[in-house]
Amino acid sequence: MAEDHQPLHLRSFMFVALLLGGALPDSRAQVSRPKASTTQSVHSRRNDVKPEDPTRAIIAAFNKYEVVGMDAAHGNKDLDDLILHLVRDPAFPNAVNDVVVECGNSLYQPILDRYVAGEDVPQSEVQKVWRDTTVSMCSVSGFYEILFPVVRRINQTLSPAKQIRVLAGDPPLDWTKVKNQSEVMLDRDGTIASVMEKEVLSKHRKALMLFGTMHLYHSNRIVPAGLESAVHRYEMKYPGVTFVIGTNIVSRAPVPPAVIDEMKTRMASWTVPSLVQNIKDTWLVEVDNYYFSQMVDAYLYLGPVELMLAEPRPAEIFLDKDYMDELRRRADIIEDRFLTDQTKPPEGGHFSPFLSVP
Repeated sequence: MAEDHQPLHLRSFMFVALLLGGALPDSRAQVSRPKASTTQSVHSRRNDVKPEDPTRAIIAAFNKYEVVGMDAAHGNKDLDDLILHLVRDPAFPNAVNDVVVECGNSLYQPILDRYVAGEDVPQSEVQKVWRDTTVSMCSVSGFYEILFPVVRRINQTLSPAKQIRVLAGDPPLDWTKVKNQSEVMLDRDGTIASVMEKEVLSKHRKALMLFGTMHLYHSNRIVPAGLESAVHRYEMKYPGVTFVIGTNIVSRAPVPPAVIDEMKTRMASWTVPSLVQNIKDTWLVEVDNYYFSQMVDAYLYLGPVELMLAEPRPAEIFLDKDYMDELRRRADIIEDRFLTDQTKPPEGGHFSPFLSVP
């Protein structure tokens, strides 16, 4: 399961997440939740859900909203494939100005700008954008190895005024100067909110945000003051401009097995993938009213969790001895066992294509 490096005071918390076609939750979901009433069954007479094609629905959402936020690059191949399909849709450049990414070190924004604009930038330089972040899961992900070149290729077909800009949302960090853990314990959501306000919202541009969903929730009552999501922070100044898509159902209390079974039954006929909007008027709110009425605006269904595919990690990353040595150095500094584990091949040399273990 992909996870991010987080402040130590958050690591002792627990989380409960119901996965019914969403991405694996990232480690920022590791928080305790107060008890909340959850229905023992879903027999609502509310309006039934209306699953839609995600690509068309997301592009159409930019007619109403300035920002659409969704998960990406947390190990779910199905989700990553959907995003790559979305950005390659001919209508995407007409709807979106910017793509803002979690796996992007803002220290290297000038390099990223030149690269996606089509300039001649060495691969070793542009790789720093997504390999040298504060986020462990970015280090060996193959998603951005594809996404950035795709945007660059798209831009080569567009006029300069229509070209898509990619914005790095992670704090500026020079790993060559990092000597101790405290230098990496940065306010990531504060940086994301600042980038969004300065580069997107104040300029009235349209942006697709690709971040772990804990950075995107409108409201999250379980985190301490000062640790709210990036979207929550900038919405104090720019309310109502962001459409948040949930890819996993984070519940404040265990969801009864009967409810899970009934949800699976109801979703079995949905097209994969599907996006459900207007969720406040559907039976989904009876599963967790707070999540579906205040945290997200839509739910992305990617099919049965047992059939979802894991993102293969490119072999060339692990064959880069210098980079693997550097990741081990970083892991020792920040005491991150997960980062150390990422430098090792799968146990027994076997790669499972599936996201979950049956």
